[in-house]
Amino acid sequence: MSFFGLDCRKKKEKEEERHLRANDREFNLTFQYATNAIKTSKYNLLTFLPMNLFEQFQRIANAYFLFLLILQLIPEISSLSWFTTVVPLMLVLTATAAKDAIEDFNRHKSDSQVNNRQVKVLMDGQLKSEKWRNVQVGDIIKLENNQFVTADLLLLSSSEPLSLVYIETAELDGETNLKVKQSLTVSGDMGDDIETLAAFNGEVRCEPPNNRLDKFTGTLMFKEQKYSLDNDKILLRGCTLRNTEWCFGLVIFAGPETKLMQNCGKTTFKRTSIDRLMNVLVLWIFGFLALMCIILAIGNGIWEYQKGFYFQVFLPWPESVPNSAFSAFLTFWSYVIILNTVVPISLYVSVEIIRLGNSFYIDWDRKMYYPRSDTPAEARTTTLNEELGQIKYIFSDKTGTLTQNIMTFNMCSINGKSYGEVLDFAGQRMEITERTPKVDFSFNRLADPKFVFHDHSLVEAVKLEILEVHAFFRLLSLCHTVMPEEKEEGELLYQAQSPDEGALVTAARNFGFVFRSRTPESITVVEMGETKTYELLAILDFNNVRKRMSVIVRCPEGKLSLYCKGADTIIYERLHPACKTLKDVTTEHLDEFAGEGLRTLVLAYKDLEEGYFEDWRARHHAASTALEEREEKLDELYEEIEKNLQLLGATAIEDKLQDGVPQTIEQLAKADIKMWVLTGDKQETAVNIGYACNMLREEMNEVFIISANTAEDVREELRNARRKIKPETIEAEPIFEVKQPKNKSAVLPEDTVEGEYGLVINGHSLAYGLEKSMEVEFLRTACMCKTVICCRVTPLQKAQVVQLVKKYKKAITLAIGDGANDVSMIKGKRATVSMDGMRETAHIGVGISGQEGMQAVLSSDFSFAQFRYLQRLLLVHGRWSYIRMCKFLNYFFYKNFTFTLVHFWYGFFCGFSAQTVYDEWYITLYNLVYTSLPVLGMSLFDQDVSDRWSLEYPKLYQPGQLNMYFNIGSFIKCLLHSIYSSLILFFIPYGAMYDTMRDDGKDLADYQSFALLAQTCLLIAVSIQLGLDTAYWTSVNQLFMWGSLAIYFAITLTMYSNGMYLIFTASFPFIGTARNSLNQPNVWLTILLTTILCVLPVVAYRFSRTELRPTINDKVRYKVSQSKHAPPPQATRTRIRRTSSRRSGYAFSHAQGYGDLITSSRYLRKNMATFSPRSKTNAKQPGTVLKTYRAVKDTVVDKTL
Repeated sequence: MSFFGLDCRKKKEKEEERHLRANDREFNLTFQYATNAIKTSKYNLLTFLPMNLFEQFQRIANAYFLFLLILQLIPEISSLSWFTTVVPLMLVLTATAAKDAIEDFNRHKSDSQVNNRQVKVLMDGQLKSEKWRNVQVGDIIKLENNQFVTADLLLLSSSEPLSLVYIETAELDGETNLKVKQSLTVSGDMGDDIETLAAFNGEVRCEPPNNRLDKFTGTLMFKEQKYSLDNDKILLRGCTLRNTEWCFGLVIFAGPETKLMQNCGKTTFKRTSIDRLMNVLVLWIFGFLALMCIILAIGNGIWEYQKGFYFQVFLPWPESVPNSAFSAFLTFWSYVIILNTVVPISLYVSVEIIRLGNSFYIDWDRKMYYPRSDTPAEARTTTLNEELGQIKYIFSDKTGTLTQNIMTFNMCSINGKSYGEVLDFAGQRMEITERTPKVDFSFNRLADPKFVFHDHSLVEAVKLEILEVHAFFRLLSLCHTVMPEEKEEGELLYQAQSPDEGALVTAARNFGFVFRSRTPESITVVEMGETKTYELLAILDFNNVRKRMSVIVRCPEGKLSLYCKGADTIIYERLHPACKTLKDVTTEHLDEFAGEGLRTLVLAYKDLEEGYFEDWRARHHAASTALEEREEKLDELYEEIEKNLQLLGATAIEDKLQDGVPQTIEQLAKADIKMWVLTGDKQETAVNIGYACNMLREEMNEVFIISANTAEDVREELRNARRKIKPETIEAEPIFEVKQPKNKSAVLPEDTVEGEYGLVINGHSLAYGLEKSMEVEFLRTACMCKTVICCRVTPLQKAQVVQLVKKYKKAITLAIGDGANDVSMIKGKRATVSMDGMRETAHIGVGISGQEGMQAVLSSDFSFAQFRYLQRLLLVHGRWSYIRMCKFLNYFFYKNFTFTLVHFWYGFFCGFSAQTVYDEWYITLYNLVYTSLPVLGMSLFDQDVSDRWSLEYPKLYQPGQLNMYFNIGSFIKCLLHSIYSSLILFFIPYGAMYDTMRDDGKDLADYQSFALLAQTCLLIAVSIQLGLDTAYWTSVNQLFMWGSLAIYFAITLTMYSNGMYLIFTASFPFIGTARNSLNQPNVWLTILLTTILCVLPVVAYRFSRTELRPTINDKVRYKVSQSKHAPPPQATRTRIRRTSSRRSGYAFSHAQGYGDLITSSRYLRKNMATFSPRSKTNAKQPGTVLKTYRAVKDTVVDKTL
């Protein structure tokens, strides 16, 4: 049971095997399986206050001030009033609690929205609508088209033939093309018969909950028969049902035990490097505080022993103090109270305010707003802003992050002529923009209105009925495995095995060759308005070895033709010798296409003789039914017939990048940020995108491909790559060993490399590279490369790569993605296979709200709609946040150390009596009122240079990566500066006030006048220091600066007035001090002298440094000061035209094609009556019938991660 939000149940033993029975809640409840409710919130109304206070007092500073408060309640050692600690402590606790409450309230809203979704559950023999949270393991639920899958389900039956369902898995693996799942025959026969489903009592035994998205093992026992279960029969939570009217499923895993939630894991509390440094410095400060208190306590003991005895008449010891040693002990604790400001409690609440303000800047930035989807940038956490200015490694997903996941038909080569470019009247190539005129496809009523093409000459060639052009598009309309769906007359929807095929068929459709429908024996195409039906005689399907596919058709005129498309290297080997000249021209075009980063494909055809084909067909039938060596025999026949082909041309498909991606990556590279792409996509596609994004370039010295299948081969390939990059790293090392002390990661040294290199490694090779024995070898080689691309990686491998870099590199990492498969590297989780039990997460996670759902966004620290906004997030907001936070910390420590050390020097002149040098109200208000707003103004509004200059000079980002602005060295400098200032601020006023008289002859040298002078000098000196630190003045800064000084004098004159003394005599003893001191010229002269002496060394040091050793920041600021205008906005540059011998060999999925099922009619035998092509109910919906062709065998389902 749950008590006040705390789980009070007996801890469940680790599950070794899941055992459940359908429709039997009583049986399943005995195993205490999780319900389908998810909970990401931390508190409720009753637990918020105690839990939040407990968490806050785990912060060492809060606990310290609570301890001080307790000390102040002890009269013998209390040297300050209780309110000096209670007021700031309550302010800090209240502000932090309010922030935590708001964040947890939002989590409650999100949980409630998901848990209260409705789904139909089979209960008591009928379907009832239930909330998701009430669904339990063993329930049978009904899903309908376009519904989210409620939990991890065993598919029982569906509305589709052969009990198929079509699901979209974008939330899981980033793939937007549909996947096919199929139930067991024994359960599929139940259909939607409620009585049969209610009587179903099958028992499932399967693996326990885990995070493996691509694997499931289990068995179903039903009617004394055991059936094997695998991943093809499981629907995972996070998927969406598509093109399927309904389906029924049995809940296997629910709520937090689903594979989606297991991959999300628990949120890690991320701390910045500055947070970690501050924790170390706070411990140092505690040691410094203890040292000062010990020195002063020893001084008190000596003074009391040597001189205090003679003051017994005037200053008698309390009865509780028997001797000078005990007096020293009490004095130690009294000084702990007085000097507590050396650990300022307002530091933490100020840091939270600064981070919150900088987060609002990200939320409000119009330049990071995407109007098409009405999506602004969002800072989903307020604790990581300054770390955005220190990123060294970026780990990016590809699909949907760098690309739009949209394939477009951009260019083509037909019979030696290239199409797709737009030329001006002089024949010069023009850049295509949104204003470029588009081709008018109004002549074709079946054209796709979303298709865009700009080269009008290709349409003219089609209209002129040029034979080669018609043959080109005829091939595209026939040679494929696309499935059409026509819900309304003329509204065609293509379901393709890969987005590339869909783009090619759509191109043919718009240019007048419309693929309309298909049966196992025919393909119907509307050619230039005329409907033609081609007899489909054979499909020579694609696979990963062939890298091509062919179809053999008989045209309406009776001619036999073979149409083939595939990788250029494969097709070229099979061309007729007469095509040599055309091949050379086409190769030039292919090089140009590849230079543009396009995915290329070559098209060819061949006319067949009737007699030869009949003989080949008979041999093909014999080979396809052979019991032995079937695949080899078929391959031989395919090789035989796919010879002496006639070249038609080539296509060029663009995996459309998001706007500004190449420019963004170039800017980040100039900022010395290394980019790693971790994608579940195939190697060919990822490499293409790498070239298109300018991550990989032809100018690179070499791009290494790591694709070995054994550990030793992978190691050898990595070492060979490193040998080419920097041979001495191989020769000089026997074996590189990293010594790693307990609980602390070793740091791998940086290797200086001449030249630029790229590294591409696939998933199975990466698995070896991540092994303990090889991880250092892999990381050293990868870090020598400018760009690293990891292909075919699982979500877990993404997290492991991120963790590997975090483990051995002293660098800040950022992970960016848009799908649920990116959550593990964005959000972080504990996994059973995690390395050293460490959390597998980047320091910062960024989610892109794209086409793959919102899972990555919900798990991210920052989110926006387009990858190009990343450069502004890092180079502008991140850099500003880092500089502001560093300036704030340096100044804050300075002003508080200076404030506190004046107390320390005063102790030597007051008999170490723990008397304060300042008024108690000044001590209370110093951090809360007098100095809080000016430093917040600087920390919220300061800019060293504007956003445009920040983007113009990305090298300004590098000091953050090196942590130059706030580190242990800068802290020590701050401490030394504070010691110097405190000496000036104590001894100059002390000397000036010593034996001093007013101009009217009265005595001025009293304690209260000295206290007023010292605190006034301090406030003015630290205010001027703040002015020197401020680079960008606004009206708000001016108001805060001068307003705080005005408030100080106003409060001082008020509190030191006669009226306040008469009303609160004990609380305001400084009667008349302000008006008697501040009207003396020598007091103001002392203030001026003290201030000049405090700031003079700072001005001299900064001037000398700027002149002799200017930093990149100094140089740019000088250039900005000399420039009369801001830099122009970054122009969208024209892509440089280039050629390349490297190109995508094919544009297919890596899975086996659907050809064998398309030509199979076995589905018709089962559904002939219902799905007859001649049925009137299906006349306008051929897609409903043809969806059944998508039934896929185990080897066909794309299991891509």
